[in-house]
Amino acid sequence: MSKHKKIKYNSYHFGSSYELTDQHMKYLIKLFERPAKTADSILGGRSTVLIDKINRIGSLAVKYYHRGGIVRHFIKKKYIKFGKTRGQREYEILQKVRSLGISAPEPIAFAYHGHLFYQAWLVTREIKQHQTLAELSMLNEERTRFVMKNVIEQVSTLIKKGILHVDLHPGNVIVDNKGKVYILDFDKGSIFSGNKNILTNRYLSRWNRAIQKHRLPLMLNELMRSGLGNNL
Repeated sequence: MSKHKKIKYNSYHFGSSYELTDQHMKYLIKLFERPAKTADSILGGRSTVLIDKINRIGSLAVKYYHRGGIVRHFIKKKYIKFGKTRGQREYEILQKVRSLGISAPEPIAFAYHGHLFYQAWLVTREIKQHQTLAELSMLNEERTRFVMKNVIEQVSTLIKKGILHVDLHPGNVIVDNKGKVYILDFDKGSIFSGNKNILTNRYLSRWNRAIQKHRLPLMLNELMRSGLGNNL
């Protein structure tokens, strides 16, 4: 897992394993200040993402962190600084899971602005021409069944290595136009030191809850349940 270097530029704090120039950081700050739209898809999350391109690095996805629940009506974008920021934690867990062979977005940088109260961003490499597993499951059952084999393999690896993805559902799994599967949104992900059966049940419970709530094909739940049982 490559180390990242922390840099301060103006009033923004950056962390990256890339050599960010002043021009890179200046441009990223402009992106941070732009409004971004929530992903228009089934099971879209609270975070918003902006796609852009930056010189010598390429196409990027900039993730903005927003609060959920009742508190979002009072403080939508700011968090209390206590230890690592949300952007840094997700950046580091992405590095970790990618080192284990999980297909997750490549982390480019994290940033925050503020002191006690801060706003945070995560910059990853864009995954082009994709659709969510939730969308695919509504359109093509045969391809969904094929893709689910790889989803199950990756979730099995997460469980075996004791990694908790707190919000794994078919909207956080995407498939590119070549059939490669990626797992997204490791925000609040962590190392799980408890029993592997408990961890498995947490994954299955969250997965099933999303399928029931959004009325997705039940085969998604059936395949995940039987697949994890066979892989663990």
